[in-house]
Amino acid sequence: MAAGFADLGAQQVKNISEPVHVFRVAAPEPAQPRDSPAVLPLPDKPSVAVLPFTNMSADPEQEFFADGIAEDVITALSRYPSLFVIARNSCFTYKGRVVDVKQVGHELGVRYVLEGSLRKSGNRIRVTAQLVEAETGKHVWAERYDRDVADIFAVQDEITEAVTIAITPAIAEAEQQRAMRRPPGSLDAWAAYQRGLWHMGKATAANNALAQKFFHEAIDRDPTFAGGHWGLAATHMYAAAVFQASSLPDARSAMEVLARRAVALDGSDAEARSWLGQTLFMFGDHKGALAETERALAISPNLTVAHEGLGIALIYSGRAKEGLTALQRYLRLDPRDPILALGLLQIAVGHYFCRDYEAALDAVERVIRSYPDFPLSYRWLAATLGQLGRTEEARSALEKAVLVAPTSFDFYMRGRAPWFRPEDHAHTLEGLRKAGWRG
Repeated sequence: MAAGFADLGAQQVKNISEPVHVFRVAAPEPAQPRDSPAVLPLPDKPSVAVLPFTNMSADPEQEFFADGIAEDVITALSRYPSLFVIARNSCFTYKGRVVDVKQVGHELGVRYVLEGSLRKSGNRIRVTAQLVEAETGKHVWAERYDRDVADIFAVQDEITEAVTIAITPAIAEAEQQRAMRRPPGSLDAWAAYQRGLWHMGKATAANNALAQKFFHEAIDRDPTFAGGHWGLAATHMYAAAVFQASSLPDARSAMEVLARRAVALDGSDAEARSWLGQTLFMFGDHKGALAETERALAISPNLTVAHEGLGIALIYSGRAKEGLTALQRYLRLDPRDPILALGLLQIAVGHYFCRDYEAALDAVERVIRSYPDFPLSYRWLAATLGQLGRTEEARSALEKAVLVAPTSFDFYMRGRAPWFRPEDHAHTLEGLRKAGWRG
């Protein structure tokens, strides 16, 4: 039994977020460099190679399990339109070899390398995985998974999903940090797009305007890059629906042109389909929004923005409980999503529409703690406190809602946004009147 693994059977099933070192089984000789190996250029979007996981147990039958995890992770990551993933056959040429991740990066033309190992003791199995930036050797992410081996295929599926949904946000964050370190004059389309995402995630009017600038730059540098188009569409949505920096009709027209252009450029881009769905939602077309979002999820089942869009469309179409389930999936997939404010607020809205006001209060207070300048939150805080009969607190929140975003308050309360059903709008007004609003 491996040292440090003897007590594994007594542990609870858990994921441990601590640095992990993956040790590879030594081969007799290090792999010799190929004759004049070609250094492949990096693709425009983040690229990753998943190396075969090393079987470190004494049981040779675990080899198929280790290979299965690596193969399934490759398949799952390939469904993400934002990633360039090296095929299994190329990755598995490194099986059984002592490798240097920098060499792998050069030979396969990737920025990130995922490697891992497997150990088994009795009925317990431990899988470790780490994501490394190939050029620098820097660890971007590492995790350890301890499981009981009851149904080997169920465990393989569980670990594959856990690894996959952890890697994509880690790469996204690393890519944004890389883009933010580059001088503005040196940005290519991908880096400009990443800058746009970073600013949009700050959820303020000023940062949203900066995000528009960078998405425009991404389109100027590469008009065929779908991400620039749907990113710009997203900023138009925020400008009109959140910050009232533009009129709703103008924003919807711009969104539709941009989102349809993104889909036309790449019909298999699930993110483009998701934003087309959100555009249709802005027109009050709940059925169209759901249809496009479901198409996006058929392409990329773990795409966070698609689960978010699905949840929002369900909530406002009278299916709030189903919408909350979709939004919880969204949070599970990417709890550090840089564009989290709107999704978190919709959880509060979903609970409010379900008349679970305590849960709505918890959710909206979470948004305010993380995004105190997000203007829509205080209106929902006031309505929720009003429904709970906490009159003084409700009145204070109402004053804050009007003070922070008077234009937004008038837009939503004195009129009815197209995506609100009449009964949901009336329900919202009821809470605000209980908070002291006289409109």
